[in-house]
Amino acid sequence: MADKVQRRIIAVGSGKGGVGKSTVSANLAIALARMGRKVGLVDADIYGPSQPRLLGSEGIKPQARADKLIPVPNQWGVPLLSMGQLIEPDKAIAWRGPMAGNALGQLVDADWGDAEILVVDLPPGTGDVQLTMLQRHKPAGAVIVSTPQDLALIDARRAIQLFEVGQVPVIGMVENMAGYVCPHCGEQSDPFGSGGAEAAAADLGMAFLGRIPLELAIRKASDAGTPPAAGDSAAGEAFAAVARRVATWLDNQ
Repeated sequence: MADKVQRRIIAVGSGKGGVGKSTVSANLAIALARMGRKVGLVDADIYGPSQPRLLGSEGIKPQARADKLIPVPNQWGVPLLSMGQLIEPDKAIAWRGPMAGNALGQLVDADWGDAEILVVDLPPGTGDVQLTMLQRHKPAGAVIVSTPQDLALIDARRAIQLFEVGQVPVIGMVENMAGYVCPHCGEQSDPFGSGGAEAAAADLGMAFLGRIPLELAIRKASDAGTPPAAGDSAAGEAFAAVARRVATWLDNQ
């Protein structure tokens, strides 16, 4: 008999929206896959799915086998399941908590084949979908994404507390949109502040996983469905560094 895959879930969360959590999730998954890990990506942001756009697989619907969804492959080697693949484009999802929780279950319990790691892009905040993930699917660990400014960090701490209450270890924090270098003069500025997530991680006694710069190239690549982590640019290396630290954490468990 074939050995059953020991699949582990890495939940990527944030206390608020707009901090780039989905971009970090997609690029983390791709960077792990480039390291030779067998990775799948779950877009658990039921109400605002964005992973089909980020991975360049819009308009492709998943098939089903034996009442289980089959993740949609893509050129980046990271099969994906998202509500964005199951509903009409631009259609609002007006569901109450139990329906969203059931949808999450279908995505996570799909036919993931030989995937050993599922990166789960959670919705922002600390609501029904997050509670369902903690109670039913028990992630191996969580990655918290925040921008450097105080307001985002306040909400990030709430997300951390939720995982702690659910007895899910926090792998560490990622500081996104950290520093902007003007493409014309080369001067660096910090629209959202600097070092806030790293300082918060130190204050909370947890690991700091890395800093992702605020770059126009990342935004353009994300909109085009060509994630930076798939290449060898400086932005791609920033995501790869985060992935190496996550992989090391997994290996040490």
